[in-house]
Amino acid sequence: MMIQTKSDASMNQERRDPIEVKICGLTRVSDAVGCAEMGVDAVGCVFFPKSPRHVSPATARDISRAVSPAVGTVGVFVDADYETVMQAVEACGLAAVQLHGRESPRMVRRIRKQGIRVIKAVFVNGRPAPDRAAGYPAHAFLVECARGPLPGGNAMTWHYESVRAYGRVRPLILAGGLSSETVSCAIEQARPDAVDISSGVEQRPGIKSMEKIRTFLSIVSRYRYRTAGSGSPVFGPVRTGITEVTG
Repeated sequence: MMIQTKSDASMNQERRDPIEVKICGLTRVSDAVGCAEMGVDAVGCVFFPKSPRHVSPATARDISRAVSPAVGTVGVFVDADYETVMQAVEACGLAAVQLHGRESPRMVRRIRKQGIRVIKAVFVNGRPAPDRAAGYPAHAFLVECARGPLPGGNAMTWHYESVRAYGRVRPLILAGGLSSETVSCAIEQARPDAVDISSGVEQRPGIKSMEKIRTFLSIVSRYRYRTAGSGSPVFGPVRTGITEVTG
């Protein structure tokens, strides 16, 4: 990816839209409804069986149905095949797909051709690295570190400023180690278009704390650093038909 250094002054003269927020790893409809009522932009459902936040297609469908159409339901996949991803999109009414493994640019391209918003994860200290993002035709890129036992942030903070200098044609989503205590510093260092949080707003894996989410949203709402893209939503819902699923 090309590097384009921007001064603080020039960044402050650009668009100052609110930073979007995705709450990921939801496992309960009640938590999703609570997030939507508080104004989050997206909720995430994890389709990776090894994750403690993994949900069935039926649960993801119920979450997608329960939230407002203004809230995008994002399906998170790790090295799943194309058929598996598309079946989940159609069955669960997903607004977007987040590919969180070592998926190929071709995989991203195939999903996009179906009119589905695609978020590709890239990893500081991992693969694919942020400097490989230019090869992926994704709508947005989620950046986090690659430490810990599972794909994802593993609640570990990292040097957020390391991705700030990337000139972005497509939006940047910041993740990994975020909480009410760290998000201000992370935003000031990286100046993302959106932030993605999971364990930082939980009581325990998969069970969210509405109090922590409320505090987190209050802090993020103070910032207006978005500079990428054309002004369209990062997680904008593209609803598909919802079919009946079991399991």
